[in-house]
Amino acid sequence: MESERKKAVVVGANGIIGGNLIAHLAELGDWEIVGLSRRSGNAAGKLTHIAVDLLDVDDTRDKLAGLTDATHIFYAAYQDRPSWAELVPPNLAMLINVVNAIEPIAPRLKHISLMQGYKVYGAHLGPFKTPARETDANHMPPEFNIDQQDFLEALQRGKTWTWSALRPSVVIGFALRNPMNLASVIAVYGSMSRELGIPLRFPGKPGAYDSLIEMTDAGLLARATVFIATHPQCGNQAFNINNGDLFRWSEMWPKIAKFFDLEVAPPLPMALGVVMADKADLWKRMIDKHNLFETPYEEVSSWGFGDAVFSWNYDFFADGTKLRRAGFHEYVDTEEMFMRVFRDLRDRNIIP
Repeated sequence: MESERKKAVVVGANGIIGGNLIAHLAELGDWEIVGLSRRSGNAAGKLTHIAVDLLDVDDTRDKLAGLTDATHIFYAAYQDRPSWAELVPPNLAMLINVVNAIEPIAPRLKHISLMQGYKVYGAHLGPFKTPARETDANHMPPEFNIDQQDFLEALQRGKTWTWSALRPSVVIGFALRNPMNLASVIAVYGSMSRELGIPLRFPGKPGAYDSLIEMTDAGLLARATVFIATHPQCGNQAFNINNGDLFRWSEMWPKIAKFFDLEVAPPLPMALGVVMADKADLWKRMIDKHNLFETPYEEVSSWGFGDAVFSWNYDFFADGTKLRRAGFHEYVDTEEMFMRVFRDLRDRNIIP
């Protein structure tokens, strides 16, 4: 029936979160999918792409004018800036521009899904209350995640559609030409260590090696996102989404080293953004030597992102039981997840 047709608009389609969400929606088979991003993507089956500058109000309105049959908006776009305060204007503006372009013209709109993260809890600022819970108080602004949620909450009042705010930990999965991916950081770092004949050292801050941390598998996040967006009991709420287990790098690091056939040496604090800055020539030699996929060095790994994660010398985890109480019971073993993603990078010929 016409009323049962589902059309997803995935904003940030080329990112690790958006890309894995699109793959999951395509597997389900009963969704039409439109991916939005600054650069276009490959159309296939029920998937189409729109290249759009979401910071441009007119371009967004004009390019999205045809999405009158949209039923779900999955918002996972992000633009980085040098400081937390500078993150607010572009990231709030992109969400506002998308929603204001679609919501007034899409009478069948059912749900708007907003991707957030543990920044809501101040996790990026320093030690925060753990386990973090969805009921925890907000912290001192600026914080674009909170501003985005406030915008959706205010707009939704009196409307028939609902919103949700999704809060994953560090998201792990495959996304080509998307370097903000911890698995890619570790995989390239490990591959280069092996190429140079040196052991694998944890490069983070003292204390980070032994802190408790958790991850969120990109596939698990995609499945949870669709579950929340299509189950009425989840409407107008926030949910933490994590794999369901905790680990310490001190236990995980030797297992990662074993995957790359490397010995482990004691941790040594190193800013990857500094020590890896001169490795472009090494990467080119590795591509030629191992006949790897031609991935530009600046797109294969974000060393600054790795530095941020490895700087967390405090516990970093949230309570994920609210989502289980809502009916979503899946979990992922984090060690298996890392090994699966590393194998995938090898199978795709990204690393040797």
